[in-house]
Amino acid sequence: MKKIKKFFKKLQLKRTTILILICLCFMGILVQRIFSLQIIHGQEYVDNFSLRTTKKRSLKSTRGNIYDRNGKVLASNELSYSITLEDNGTYKNNREKNLSLNGTIYQTIRIIEENGDRPNQEFHIVLNDMGDFVYDVSGFSLSRFKADVYGHALIDDLEKEEAEASAAEMIQDLMENYGITNEDRPYTEEELTQAGLPLELSKEDLLKIIEVRYGLFTTSFRKYIPVNVASNVSEQTVAAILEKQDQLQGVDVAEDSIRVYSDSIYFAPLIGYTGKISSEELAELQDEYPDSDYTTQSIIGKAGIEQVMEATLQGKDGSEKVFVDNLGKVLKIDKDSIIKPVQGNDVYLTIDKELQTICYKILEKQISQIVYANIQNIKTFEVTEDTDASEIPIPIYNVYYALINNNIIDIDHFTAPDASETEQALYQQFLIKQQEVFDAISQELTGEDPGSYGELSDEMKGYLDYIVEEMLMNKTGILSSTAIDKNDDMYKKYTFEESISLQEYLTYAASQNWIDISEISDKETYLDSKEIYQELSVYISDYLKNDTDFGKKLYKYILLDEKISGKDICLILYDQGILSKEDAMYEPLVSGAIGPYDFMRQKILNLEITPADLALDPCSGSMVITDPSTGETLACVSYPGYDNNRLANNMDTDYFRQLSRDLSKPFYNKATQERTAPGSTFKPVTAVAGLMEGVITDNSSIDCIGTFDKVPGPALNCWLLSGHGPLNIREAIKNSCNVYFSETVYRMGLNQKGEFSDRAALNTLVKYANMFDLDKKSGLEIPETAPQVTDRFPIPSSIGQGTHNYTTSQLARYVTILANSGTSYNISLLDKTTDSEGNLIEDFTPEVLSTIDIPSWIWEDVHAGMEGVIQTPGNQLVFGDIPLKLAGKTGTAQQSKARPNHGLFIGYAPADQPQIAFSIRIANGYSSMNAEWIARDMLNYYFGFKDETEILNDQTQIDLLTNNLRTD
Repeated sequence: MKKIKKFFKKLQLKRTTILILICLCFMGILVQRIFSLQIIHGQEYVDNFSLRTTKKRSLKSTRGNIYDRNGKVLASNELSYSITLEDNGTYKNNREKNLSLNGTIYQTIRIIEENGDRPNQEFHIVLNDMGDFVYDVSGFSLSRFKADVYGHALIDDLEKEEAEASAAEMIQDLMENYGITNEDRPYTEEELTQAGLPLELSKEDLLKIIEVRYGLFTTSFRKYIPVNVASNVSEQTVAAILEKQDQLQGVDVAEDSIRVYSDSIYFAPLIGYTGKISSEELAELQDEYPDSDYTTQSIIGKAGIEQVMEATLQGKDGSEKVFVDNLGKVLKIDKDSIIKPVQGNDVYLTIDKELQTICYKILEKQISQIVYANIQNIKTFEVTEDTDASEIPIPIYNVYYALINNNIIDIDHFTAPDASETEQALYQQFLIKQQEVFDAISQELTGEDPGSYGELSDEMKGYLDYIVEEMLMNKTGILSSTAIDKNDDMYKKYTFEESISLQEYLTYAASQNWIDISEISDKETYLDSKEIYQELSVYISDYLKNDTDFGKKLYKYILLDEKISGKDICLILYDQGILSKEDAMYEPLVSGAIGPYDFMRQKILNLEITPADLALDPCSGSMVITDPSTGETLACVSYPGYDNNRLANNMDTDYFRQLSRDLSKPFYNKATQERTAPGSTFKPVTAVAGLMEGVITDNSSIDCIGTFDKVPGPALNCWLLSGHGPLNIREAIKNSCNVYFSETVYRMGLNQKGEFSDRAALNTLVKYANMFDLDKKSGLEIPETAPQVTDRFPIPSSIGQGTHNYTTSQLARYVTILANSGTSYNISLLDKTTDSEGNLIEDFTPEVLSTIDIPSWIWEDVHAGMEGVIQTPGNQLVFGDIPLKLAGKTGTAQQSKARPNHGLFIGYAPADQPQIAFSIRIANGYSSMNAEWIARDMLNYYFGFKDETEILNDQTQIDLLTNNLRTD
């Protein structure tokens, strides 16, 4: 111990030495701690740190179902699979990122298409028929789209170049933004091959890649939200994706649901369809429902009941927490945080599914029989002032051409590698005709001494009219309709006097700044009117060469010149698979045993070629049926319909464009949006007005001599030119006498001195039209065009002409009032809503809008007259076999002397205790009797007198149609 003590006494430490020792000690501790943190527990701490950043993402709910009044499904959901993409890769630089993403997208789309599916197409740039990039929206929607693409919150934030960017310019911008092209450092062949990209992308592939990249751009700050590349894909696609998933960074298969519509074609105009929400729709819905779950990925109702009942049908999204890294990539899902989505509520309609379906089929059948009966084996027909609208024929050559004009026959396929000999021959005739016509047009545009417009043939006038009205004004806007001075002498000389040439007119238009030079020339220097015209003439020639619509006009004259035949057109229907070569008429057509005229008529009668396919007069119709005791709507039918399954979910954009170009206008609801004059169906209003005003009584008689001429202007003829003789009010309604009702309104306009006042007569008539709520929409919940009660011409207005304009739905509410003697309902499509378990949420009862308080004897007169309508000899041919007491009113309304009249019929049954009331219209359907046949078949079905097969196979109408029978 002494030695140890002595050692420490001898040991003397400096202060610096002590500090060094202390530092060494701390350093040892620090090294040990760092070793523990980074080596022993490093990965654990990294994982824990990464998992501290959480994000919440939604789990999509499913929409509620839509049912008919009997609980039959109209719209529901089915399990499906979607291909999704997350930007979850790790890249050294932006070049590597773009190559990787673009290559992955390209390969994924290839797999999807190779297995028969299609990528989603929701971008607002498409390729037109000429292979050019164009926008498929305009106005506010286009401006909003541009703002979204260029990353601006507000449209006003767009730079001038961005706001004015053409579709092609926007594509070029996006190609640079997404690294599809790299002008500074072009991609090498090795880089493209390694990324799985071709050396050159087609325009179609380019557009598909850009669409997916744009989707990734919209979620660039939320990479944990995947982008849908394709929806409702097949099991083959799923298997192919999963097989190559390790090569496709970020690509996955997700469970999804799709909207499915039952018997879609019969209900599409009523039910509508769903689709991905647009920017403006998102803003509107978020404003209307601040607590909603709507996002840029939401699926919403786009039309019909789907849109009207959006808030009810849209479910409540669930949610889950995900752990993400600093780049937003998902690392882990917190399963304890999952909140399951709640399905939307169900909607029950007042519609009877079976009744709606049979009514659609009846409409189509009867319209096809009208077309069949009016086709004649002639090339053309010229309407004159003396032409009776009920006798306007349908030339068979119009039918042949309609198959081309309405895109049933694909003229683009004439140049396809697998085109038939007939198609190739037709195309050769087209090329010959095209050169001939272009030479003639060139002479009109650039010739030294072109003739005046009035000296040209009708064919050449048609071409020039197309150039001016369609191409320059409607399609391109080069010739501004707003800038043109309609009072200008040169305008009048070309348009009305036809005394100058097209060349003179367009040159003058250029001098008056009616032409927008920016559309045809990129020259910034000043151009005089001649230089502008030269630029314009070149533009016109180049444009027409690729204009499909102009090309169709050439086929019309090729047909009329008999360079191609009706038989050629019929054979192409088989060549393009529109008709099957297995049918019994193919061989007789080929051999000549049956001619194209008889062949085509038979195909129309069999509905293998439908009225909607031809889009000739008539090609559309509508019917609305109500319960007059409740105001509920049992059927609301618009013909033609469409397949809304192809528009919902992953929209078939080709099909959408086809429908948009279809001349029969399937998107236009003929029951609620198409307005025409009501014709004689309006006469009960005039009867009530006359009786209430005391200008007639139920005993007074008016002598019909066939003409009414008590006011200045052309005389108004009765449909029975020989006259009906003396009639009382019941007989006048029964016989639909024009003279009786003209005299009634005339008396309403007489003052105490016996002088007639148009205004007094009109005001009184309008008062009673408004009493029947004809000045209001019907109450149906889907979009409806506002009615128009007449505002001039009291005498014609008394018989449903003048300026009256109503939809079929508005006439349905009107006849419902007649049937129940004065109760006006806001007729309704909605029955009730329930939750997904069937618990009642809301029960809808049609609102009583008003009641008409008139004496019962007036109602008795009106009802007796309408019952008498059914008893007339002509109508007995139609309704004679129905063992019910019926009431109705016919109507034939003229809209144009150049086209057949509209055929209308309203009624109710049984007449003594009405169970249903209905209105029917066939636009350009020649006469009211054609609408009566539809009512006959519907009544036979509704009351169970005939079954569906018997009704649809009945062709009794054909013989009667050829006799041109009419009732008013």
